[in-house]
Amino acid sequence: MKLWQVSTGKCLYTWEFPTAVKRVAFNEEGTQIVCITEQRMGYQCAIRVFKINRDEPTKQSKEPLHMFNPIGSKATVCAFTPASNIIITGHESGKVALFNVKSGEEIENNERAHGDVITDLQLSKDRTYCVTSSKDKSARIHDTKNLMVIKTFTTETPLNSAAIAPNKPYILLGGGQEAMSVTTTSLRQGKFETRFWHKVFEEEVGRVKGHFGPINTIAVHPNGSMYASGGEDGFVRVHHYDDSYFKAKPYGDVEIID
Repeated sequence: MKLWQVSTGKCLYTWEFPTAVKRVAFNEEGTQIVCITEQRMGYQCAIRVFKINRDEPTKQSKEPLHMFNPIGSKATVCAFTPASNIIITGHESGKVALFNVKSGEEIENNERAHGDVITDLQLSKDRTYCVTSSKDKSARIHDTKNLMVIKTFTTETPLNSAAIAPNKPYILLGGGQEAMSVTTTSLRQGKFETRFWHKVFEEEVGRVKGHFGPINTIAVHPNGSMYASGGEDGFVRVHHYDDSYFKAKPYGDVEIID
């Protein structure tokens, strides 16, 4: 796991682990980072929390602040919730859970959040809800306090990523047919577009083409002016919204306050 300085592209510190890191996420203040390492070669799936030394970024502690091994289905995604020392995790079985990072105790779970592997988990600006995507061809919005499913967005293709558009009532979904069977499929059939869904009415409102392979990840700019998508085709595409995106009111004068 590497810590980078965004403005210069310089690598400030590297943490070494026995197995691959599947996911990293900062807390809201940027003072802690949580990571998931893979279950492989006799090593269990592990979740570690590190304190970030912001005063001297090149001098970080090699030892985690907290570390535990989640029991049962292995974790694939995670993020910090607004509650102190509580993280939310998504799992291979489709489970979503809340863990206390100090004790490693599972304090809440929803075993049936999804029917297949959870591929992405992204939080709203205020961290009170999150969106998850899954290979079960759906994305869902969950309350981060009690894990209740609030909204469901069902597609016809496995999903790899889901993001929340700030200041607008949209969810962005990306995925597509599995990479190994891409060569036998046309672009339209493969569903390699970024899909925009209305997060309240659960209806698809638009698509953006561009990739010629499955979309693996989507990230929206914090001010909501653009988004980036990374695909199996090896390209990262940065999309700037035009004026019509900001002026469009597909459901009338509904103001969304984040």
